[in-house]
Amino acid sequence: MNKLALRYSPTSPFVRKVLVAAMETGLADRIEKIPTLPWDPKTDLPKDNPLGKVPALKTPEGWLYDSLVICEYLDSLHPGAKLFPPPGPARWQALRHHALADGVLDAAILRRLESQRPDGQRSQSWMDRPKAAVERALDALEADAKGLVELSDIGAITIAVMLGYLDFRFAAEDWRKGRPALAAWYARVSQDESMRATVPKDPA
Repeated sequence: MNKLALRYSPTSPFVRKVLVAAMETGLADRIEKIPTLPWDPKTDLPKDNPLGKVPALKTPEGWLYDSLVICEYLDSLHPGAKLFPPPGPARWQALRHHALADGVLDAAILRRLESQRPDGQRSQSWMDRPKAAVERALDALEADAKGLVELSDIGAITIAVMLGYLDFRFAAEDWRKGRPALAAWYARVSQDESMRATVPKDPA
């Protein structure tokens, strides 16, 4: 079977999404991981992904980028139950959950990047707006928590990765407060092998 190569950073939640999907589909052993620092001015990442972002996956057909595309590609390689259900209610729910959790990740990363700008260059409104979006999304997921599945579709995987990222980068802000159902769901799925093996950490 052809080997795949994944350009990755251990702190990227989008990379983690791909790694969790690879483990859940039994494909992790086929993937060679290539450590990549996207923000390094000397990185050669743009030759493989013109956007200069991770993850990027080398396949026999060429390079793929964007975590959702990569996850769907991996899903096409295994014969078991699919992370992307066929057209119907389950598919639309999985994709809706994915879109919501991915949007939270975008907002959280935007907020973090803005917070790291030098004093005098930061915009409080640029941090407040994504924070409010994250809070609304978490409340929506709490209301929908009874419908969340285990890590068996792309929506659940992305929600779990998103909550893990909030713990990683915004640990002082307790997203669990007032959201007991979502917290209970995450407590279960975060113990899955694919989640425990991919916990993000900053380079030493």
